[in-house]
Amino acid sequence: MRENLLRPEPTLLPPDPGAALLDEGAAPVEAARRYPTSSLAWALLAEEALAEGEEVRAYAYARTGYHRGLDALRRAGWRGAGPVPFEHTPNQGFLRALMALGKAAGAIGEDDEASRIAEFLTDADPSLSTGDEH
Repeated sequence: MRENLLRPEPTLLPPDPGAALLDEGAAPVEAARRYPTSSLAWALLAEEALAEGEEVRAYAYARTGYHRGLDALRRAGWRGAGPVPFEHTPNQGFLRALMALGKAAGAIGEDDEASRIAEFLTDADPSLSTGDEH
């Protein structure tokens, strides 16, 4: 197998700390309370707020999930760019928080931020820019 010298290896996060609790049926707010580092819990809270038309609340939840995810990515060796594949389940909390942040940013008129997030998502996993619903 040939080594890819142009692009970093994909970053694969460890299991999200709140995922098991969520899988057991806990509400996202409970998962965020017990595991505030859970990007997935914050992403779910952001998605719920977006569905309720609460874009400012969604923005705050999504930004929290995004920052918690950045912390986890850096601990996993991510250097600010490169693949973060959605197919790897533990990456999904971060990427869902980032997607929600982009939607919320657009909804509150933060168009430059929404554009930057779209580029970030494309860099992280090009399938996320195709409109695929993961």
